[in-house]
Amino acid sequence: MTSALQLLTDPFLQLPTETSVQVVWFTEFACSQHIVVYGDNLNQTAVATTSLLSRTHEDQNSRVGNQTQDGEVYQQPVKRNIWRHEAKVTGLTPGTRVAYRVTSVREDGTSVSSKVFTLAAAPSLGTPLKILLTSDHQLKPMVAANLQKVVETVGRVDAVWFAGDLANIPDRASEWFDDNRGGAFFPCLQGRGNYEMDNNGIKTIYTGGEIIQHAPMFTCVGNHEVMGRITHESLNHEFNDTIPRAIALKLYGEQSLKENSFNTDTYEEIFTLPKSQDGGKTYYAVSFGDVRLVVLCITNMWRTPQLDEEARGRYRERKADFQNPENWGYGQHIYEPIVKGSKQYNWLVQELSSPEFKGAKYKVVMFHHPPHTLGGNIVPAYTDPVQIIERDEDGNIKAVRYEYPKDADYIIRDIMPLLEAANVQLVFYGHSHLWNRFCSPSGMHFLETSNVGNSYGAAWGENKREVPIGYQEEYNELGDPNGLEPVIPTIAPLLGEDGKPMPYIASNDITVFSIFDTGTGTVSSYRFDTRKPDSEVLKFDEFQLYGLIQ
Repeated sequence: MTSALQLLTDPFLQLPTETSVQVVWFTEFACSQHIVVYGDNLNQTAVATTSLLSRTHEDQNSRVGNQTQDGEVYQQPVKRNIWRHEAKVTGLTPGTRVAYRVTSVREDGTSVSSKVFTLAAAPSLGTPLKILLTSDHQLKPMVAANLQKVVETVGRVDAVWFAGDLANIPDRASEWFDDNRGGAFFPCLQGRGNYEMDNNGIKTIYTGGEIIQHAPMFTCVGNHEVMGRITHESLNHEFNDTIPRAIALKLYGEQSLKENSFNTDTYEEIFTLPKSQDGGKTYYAVSFGDVRLVVLCITNMWRTPQLDEEARGRYRERKADFQNPENWGYGQHIYEPIVKGSKQYNWLVQELSSPEFKGAKYKVVMFHHPPHTLGGNIVPAYTDPVQIIERDEDGNIKAVRYEYPKDADYIIRDIMPLLEAANVQLVFYGHSHLWNRFCSPSGMHFLETSNVGNSYGAAWGENKREVPIGYQEEYNELGDPNGLEPVIPTIAPLLGEDGKPMPYIASNDITVFSIFDTGTGTVSSYRFDTRKPDSEVLKFDEFQLYGLIQ
């Protein structure tokens, strides 16, 4: 953990408007005052409000302070007090960057300050912007290298769009702030990381990039932003133990519903994001320069595809749990309904007909779960599990399994027609830890640029997805289950063993990032081979969004 005389993070920017922006930072001490000084000669002051994160802990699996192995310091979850400070900087003018610095003052008068960074109001229409598209960091091995190369390649970006899975276990504080392996979330996005990569004896330290001190970040909920039932056993166990709220209501009642189902409390307490009336921070829309960004909550519980008797998985319950429904996992249940007629669906319909959306030059939708991908996480279909309980002649349970009707995939059946009709140019998502892209017959682009940390491979060639045998639904072993052909990178695709260009990057050595340039309407993707620290970053793909002429 950090010294009491240090800031836990550098400041970062949130929720810019035409005249203001929020500045946020964290400490492990409460202090008597937290301020932002800004402007010419740093002669203006904004006072921050302070809150205590309610669910942050460390546990036996943390890598923090002196704990480098399981259970060295902590044997179970232990509360860790983290204070969040937020100040609103006002009086800004679009297009003008302003210097700022944060300071936290202790009760004895001593203080600690950040370096000087720059902030800005929300950009005006017509302002050319460079926006970083990223997702699925989760403390993975290549994150620090990836973000360091972003800054070295394109310089300061104007915003970050993050398509979910920020950390791994959201209630584990060190994953956000100070994991001792050097790859925690905030250090990597602030150029304060210290992650060592060893390639055949060649060791390289990557620090990440100084990014969010200068650029606001807009995020969405992925499955790794969600915590489950509180057991005080371990944070890993709590993360993996989510059940549908309807089931929790029947089992435990209304009073302790959140503690016995799932929550996104830590994620929502850390970030200041736009809000919708029904979805709060979990789904929202925001205008940023020439772009209208629509952020949806499309994610579900990841469970193993294995079918053995001990699998509490996508397709079955453990045999040992047959008589104990409170221990069932209930398959890959969806966290926030998106089916036609749900609150989120109705909100989306309203947003797509709004003047802000219709008048935007670029219309982009971001969420976590893929509508089209070569990755493994797209099967089964994105729909509510259909539970099937098989019994013997005496009425005893002999199997509890789940089907996911493919024709009831809510993303493909309900959401994609809305986006096509609304002339959305780009759908951006993550979840499968690879890079690939697609284009619909109408010209709507789909980009999954989540090969930031480690990759779980692509269902292509001889590499097949793990799918169940003998189930009613059809689960595709190869390609995109929803019928689109992947686009071959336009500039420098990687070549397969057969010498042919591959339509994806799924590598644990080559990392990828993408930049949306609103001035030209281009989305460019870059790759860097971490096995060759002195190699150049290579642009390997580019495509254009044709925006509304304003």
